[in-house]
Amino acid sequence: MGNKKSAWSKLWPPAALLIMLLAGWQAASWLELFDEWLIPSPVSIVNEAIQIWPRLMEHTEATVQLTLIGFVGGSAVGFVLAALLHLIPGVRTAVYPLLVLSQNIPVIAIAPILTMLLGYGLLPKALLVIMVCFFPITVAMLDGLMNTDAQLRNYLQMIGISRLQLFWKLELPHAVVHLFSGLKIAASYSVLSAVVAEWLGTNKGLGAFMLISSKGFMPDRVFAAVFIIVALSLTQFGLVTLAERLIIRWRPKKEVR
Repeated sequence: MGNKKSAWSKLWPPAALLIMLLAGWQAASWLELFDEWLIPSPVSIVNEAIQIWPRLMEHTEATVQLTLIGFVGGSAVGFVLAALLHLIPGVRTAVYPLLVLSQNIPVIAIAPILTMLLGYGLLPKALLVIMVCFFPITVAMLDGLMNTDAQLRNYLQMIGISRLQLFWKLELPHAVVHLFSGLKIAASYSVLSAVVAEWLGTNKGLGAFMLISSKGFMPDRVFAAVFIIVALSLTQFGLVTLAERLIIRWRPKKEVR
């Protein structure tokens, strides 16, 4: 019972604020404070979404597919890369600055290059999402691997544990908490990067749907797609948080966020 009250106490303030914002937005539309053709009201957006629901779901399915491929691929790359940088001496010093440098290149600049090299299929778009997702996972996991208990590490080394055993039995379990922090960031980034990837010469996905709708001066459809994108991002973030709670059972619940 206490857990339900605690969850409700965390949910109702943002929910109430969101309802107030939507109500204010709808009231401003009724009072004609802005043009409906430029900024449609929430009611108009919902009505339009209902009318084109099958088409919206078709584009949503394409975006979800790209998001999951990119997120899973980015998670795998981030995990393996963090392990290699930690386990192989000297590699981190050489490679880590290049990883940081790679994140300073705008996604919108990388996307056309991938398209020119690999065409307009699924592969360049998935690679773009992977490139966005792997970095926070790598950084978070590396922090966890490097900050294990020094005394426990020394004790295990004194009793003759191997480097690989030390990784699996001490460093990796300690880094799981940090790993989930990176996964939650990547979960949000994956949806946004998938939408950006869909701007590059495709007719499927919410990103492509938004471009087509904006060029056709249909802002209600653009806003409908935005609402779905936000819902997808929150859903993926929530699923990773749920997995964190299920996997890291030894942590006090108040520490799992």
